[in-house]
Amino acid sequence: MQAHIDALNADDTLAISVITEAEVRYGLARKPEAHRLARTVEFVLAGLTILPWTSATAHAYASLRVENQRLGLAAGSLDLLIAGHTIAAGAVLVTSPPALSKLAGGLVTVNWADDIRPN
Repeated sequence: MQAHIDALNADDTLAISVITEAEVRYGLARKPEAHRLARTVEFVLAGLTILPWTSATAHAYASLRVENQRLGLAAGSLDLLIAGHTIAAGAVLVTSPPALSKLAGGLVTVNWADDIRPN
């Protein structure tokens, strides 16, 4: 699937996994002096839907991880948690790491990196 940022509709929901939120907050905690960045991140997070981790999410993650281990496909632990969360939510994962786009299990990914690079 190839979708670009300009293909978004006004009624589309932009959301992140609570795992992603945790990683962003971890990055901020490592830079306690970055007050402007912290305010910007809080502003952005306030405008997003944060998807909670649920039992259904855990099931999707477990299935995804087992299937990809069986096939010898690898991804980082947090990436697999986020990928499983995406599948459970029936969402599309916006990402640039190529390893995630190669995972088996029904994960749909798009890469918007080229859309936001200056010409």
